Amino acid sequence: MSMGDRRVTGEEPNAGAVPSRVRIHTGPQRTSVPVENGRRSEAMRPVVFDIRDMSVHYGAKQALGWTTFQIHRNLVTAVIGPSGCGKSTFIRSLNRMNDSIPGFKLEGQVLYHGHDVYDAGVNRVEVRRRIGMVFQKPNPFPKSIYDNVAWAPRNLGMKRDLDGRVERALRNAALWDEVKDRLHASALGMSGGQQQRLCIARTIAVEPEVVLMDEPCSALDPIATARIEELMRELKKTFTIVIVTHNMQQAARVSDRTAFFTAELDSKTDQRTGLLVEFDQTARIFSNPRDERTENYITGRFG
Repeated sequence: MSMGDRRVTGEEPNAGAVPSRVRIHTGPQRTSVPVENGRRSEAMRPVVFDIRDMSVHYGAKQALGWTTFQIHRNLVTAVIGPSGCGKSTFIRSLNRMNDSIPGFKLEGQVLYHGHDVYDAGVNRVEVRRRIGMVFQKPNPFPKSIYDNVAWAPRNLGMKRDLDGRVERALRNAALWDEVKDRLHASALGMSGGQQQRLCIARTIAVEPEVVLMDEPCSALDPIATARIEELMRELKKTFTIVIVTHNMQQAARVSDRTAFFTAELDSKTDQRTGLLVEFDQTARIFSNPRDERTENYITGRFG
């Protein structure tokens, strides 16, 4: 079996060819960024993720179908689309967070710097160290602020200069000045916005390359949301960021590139499958999308 045909699964995959109707054309993939922030850039950005024909099943149900595109270094890539289109399934597949879900199986490839993260010899702990994740709802541990940030480095044996590592993570999460005098106070006493920034600090404390964010502002007020968005703009100088969001204005504000997913109904099975419709620079997605479905979604005609 070739690498392109390899299947990752806890059970035998369904037989049958991929239906041609769900293969969505997303245009040519570029490894350079021709326009950023209104300026032409000739710099070549390395490909961090090369997603090739990825589809996901939970048991007999196909949640995501045949997704192909690339994510580049030090950019914010937004994933948008209506509920049930597979956005969270997609982002959680990038660092194998779906592995523990019963019936999960992935077909195709998720290449991280050319290495298949679903290869049998890959260490999932190392994958999640390099590709960190921030969840929708702030989830601090019932520990001190310091111990929240220090928890992962301690468990991974990264104990050298632990105080400095905690401080750097809190500074990078724009939280240090607010908590430096109460590092040993409970993290549960922080505001929601502070807790989410603490979770970001906890994620970046182990120095990942990628930070995945699954609707990180959905539970926050507008002021806290603005702080997180400002933080994302700063963090992308060091990290590659992928964010799932239902807030299209947020995607337009913070992202460099956007992937729009939707869900198609199979009339034979009455099941919906998430599909990638379009992937491009964010400015183009929101001003001149190629696909009518994208335009209908961003103008509020559905979703």
